[in-house]
Amino acid sequence: MSAPPLDRRAFIVEHTRLLPVPHAPEISLHVAQEATELWQKTEDELAMIGLPPPFWAFAWAGGQALARYLLDNPGIVHGLRVLDFASGSGLVAIAVAKCGASPVEACDIDAFAAEAIALNALANGVSVTVRLDDLVGRDEGWDVVCAGDICYERTMAHSVIAWLTQLASGGTRVLIGDPGRSYLPRDRLEALASYDVPVTRSLEDADIKHSTVWQLKA
Repeated sequence: MSAPPLDRRAFIVEHTRLLPVPHAPEISLHVAQEATELWQKTEDELAMIGLPPPFWAFAWAGGQALARYLLDNPGIVHGLRVLDFASGSGLVAIAVAKCGASPVEACDIDAFAAEAIALNALANGVSVTVRLDDLVGRDEGWDVVCAGDICYERTMAHSVIAWLTQLASGGTRVLIGDPGRSYLPRDRLEALASYDVPVTRSLEDADIKHSTVWQLKA
């Protein structure tokens, strides 16, 4: 007998609390208070229904840095069409919306992330179009594409950076937030700002991650 479908919104509300983002307290997110407990739950108890790791339940360092940079420099995105790629919690998309961008899209391939983005946008009183889709390879005319913490895995980083470089060559401004992940192509990036970002030690093995906002060169 198959397991009943999981109510994603109820699961998120049950296992998170709505809290201010440490480095961007203007924004609140539904985040896990006990990081390892939620991570273990998704790996063990819910493995039978294929629940992916809860990347959506945390404010990752690169995303925090990028959100902070945009909130401090709203003119970068004001009035423009912006995509937040691999959005996770929706943190950067929410920051972009608060800066006056329109329309704002947030994409992720995890259905739980899509639900979390919708919940978090509602909690912050902003309009974000959620796309449960893999947009790599597409060009839909975005003025700015934002991406936080995308260079932690070799194959994904290679594929995504190649796509983002194509977009940049066509005139799209590409902004990347990153705390020094292994596969970040620094030679193809221009540093815009750096921050010391509070993070979850159980996930990052540190309390602070020095994180940089980069612009991808065309």
